[in-house]
Amino acid sequence: MFVPEILAPAVLEIANQYEKLASDTAFWAEFDYYATNYIGRPSPLYFAKNLTQKLGGAKIYLKRDELNHTGSHKINNCIGQALVAKRLGKKNIIAETGAGQHGVATATVCALFGLKCKVFMGAKDVVRQQQNVYKMKLLGAEVICVENGSQTLCEAMNEALRYWASCADDTYYLIGTSAGPHPYPAMVRGFQSIIGREARQQILQAEGILPHLLCASIGGGSNSIGLFNAFLDDDSVKIVGVEAGGTGAKIGENSASLTYGSPAVLHGNLSYYLQDGDGQILPCHSIAAGLDYPGVSPIHAYLKSTNRVQYTTITDSEAISAVPLLSQSEGIIPALEPAHALAYTAKIAPTMSPNQIIITNLCGRGDKDLHTIMHYLP
Repeated sequence: MFVPEILAPAVLEIANQYEKLASDTAFWAEFDYYATNYIGRPSPLYFAKNLTQKLGGAKIYLKRDELNHTGSHKINNCIGQALVAKRLGKKNIIAETGAGQHGVATATVCALFGLKCKVFMGAKDVVRQQQNVYKMKLLGAEVICVENGSQTLCEAMNEALRYWASCADDTYYLIGTSAGPHPYPAMVRGFQSIIGREARQQILQAEGILPHLLCASIGGGSNSIGLFNAFLDDDSVKIVGVEAGGTGAKIGENSASLTYGSPAVLHGNLSYYLQDGDGQILPCHSIAAGLDYPGVSPIHAYLKSTNRVQYTTITDSEAISAVPLLSQSEGIIPALEPAHALAYTAKIAPTMSPNQIIITNLCGRGDKDLHTIMHYLP
């Protein structure tokens, strides 16, 4: 927990509340009610038969969290944190967003629970995610365009934290990924771990065995830790997180902080960040707005240090190529974030045997990215 003194009371208040709620059966019963009846869980674990046949090798299953209400995994965490905010008596919610999916999910739950909503979003992301900006406004949220720095997710989070410092008494900051100061990484993991618990039960029912490989994209790290968490104690399951390799390994060409970064403190937590020798955070890049962030969850930093999870990169062009691959083999258009995981899956599946199983997390649908994809694909 690395926060300025002015924010410490607010963060500690949330930490104390979540510690109490972690064992509160009534709280989790309410969460489960909304997960089932509002989000639409459990999301299917789909055997991608055509993709499996096209690639050869391992059987590929897709955990289809893009079928959730609002089109991504983000709604899982937003429902959970909104319920925390309600119990704290907070009437105002702020959030940051990159790809817009967290912003839409936050605006959605604020409309559901009658809360006021402000969403901070980088100017660059406002342009490339126009559809989600309109959705947020339609849902009643105020979208604040951040024009500082690289005008992406990092600056949006900076501005959200600055704003929160001025109004923490009546405002709850609903962070969208498993980063930020404690208790946010653990809290987001707690709400997103429903993905992995479902997938574990579903694959045992479908195949009678655990998967040989789990694969998910890594930005801040919430969809991936949501899938991974239920399998971390299973040594037989290899786990791979896929970072945004962008256009290369040079400064400003990627967002792969676990691959090219080093430990630093930013946004309230100690983790891996892209930085120079003086500790200044460097520009980053990804074709996927939700991966365009110079850091990563401290939980993933820990998993890297223990070697329990392996981390790799996929380039922009490889991710783009995975979009028509899945679209034309299974009739499912993926978002650019999970397209990174799909591209890695397409590489690794042919090297595995037909009796092995991969589960890849399809954490978002491609509607939001068509504007970008159209510029790269004829």
